Amino acid sequence: MALERIPSSPPLILPLTDNTIRPLWSVMVPAYNCSIYLRSALESILIQDKGADNMQICVVDDCSTDENVEKLVQQIGGGRVEYYRQEQNVGSLRNFETCLNRSKGRLIHLLHGDDQVKPGFYNQIEDLFRNNPGAGAAITGLSAINEKNEFLYHNNKIQDATGIIPNWLTKIASNQLLRICAIVVKRSVYEDLGGYYGVHYGEDWEMFVRIAANYPVAYSPETLALYRLHDNNISSRYLSTGQNIKDIKKVIDIIQEYLPEEKRKEIKKISSKNFAIYFTGDAQRIYKNKGNASLALKQAKGALSLHTNLYIIISLAKLYVKILIGHRPQHHNLKSYM
Repeated sequence: MALERIPSSPPLILPLTDNTIRPLWSVMVPAYNCSIYLRSALESILIQDKGADNMQICVVDDCSTDENVEKLVQQIGGGRVEYYRQEQNVGSLRNFETCLNRSKGRLIHLLHGDDQVKPGFYNQIEDLFRNNPGAGAAITGLSAINEKNEFLYHNNKIQDATGIIPNWLTKIASNQLLRICAIVVKRSVYEDLGGYYGVHYGEDWEMFVRIAANYPVAYSPETLALYRLHDNNISSRYLSTGQNIKDIKKVIDIIQEYLPEEKRKEIKKISSKNFAIYFTGDAQRIYKNKGNASLALKQAKGALSLHTNLYIIISLAKLYVKILIGHRPQHHNLKSYM
């Protein structure tokens, strides 16, 4: 029987047998039709390669059709990078599950084939775990880049200090504050909590909250991870259908069970407001950058279904007027993210 493409509960991540040779690191690269960016992703890892005894590097290909990914991985990695191809396309969540179950390291970094890390990322993460041995995960600062590797914006700092993040559960449950390229998780944590599930948009946020509810998380404000924005990533594709809003509503409901009962109502209101503001910005950026009024209005409607306040109402009223009169301001690069 075929597995659900979107698991309805966290997939099991099985512990390794006692005789498994364990490196410290598993850098697992889920890939699907992102070959144009895969070279940059792998090169950003290989320049920091800690050797086969200390770092597993593996591309898990979800049956890409854009290029011969196995040949590309061999060309870039010269045998250093493992390659595994799914028997059939299984979707991003099942591909993540395969990545986690094929990993052998004590620390797992999931790096999408279109993202990158900057030199020093792995050393910084090692320092974070060394100095905070009780942490279940560790995070660095991140920036966004576009298709041409051009800088777009720095993500907001979570805190100025390096170390365990105080009140992390409340902070991450209130807002999506990072991307998966910036976080490294102990394999034992995935074994304890399971993998990614439930939705295709916001599945990482749900996991971040689940981890925060069970483990301390360490942080360095140094900007060492690079998240790529482009029209073909999952986030962009789900924007085009409005599925992103449905998925976020589902995640907001799921994460309530991870929160203290007395905080659930307040945090749900805050997270709904934050995402409503974010989707309001999405609606404005979609119309400004692409001129797609239908898609912009779909995001605007979704924003209003999450939360309404004066800022959102005024912002969307201005958008409606611009659409009615056919006005589009000059295009500028995106400069902010939640």
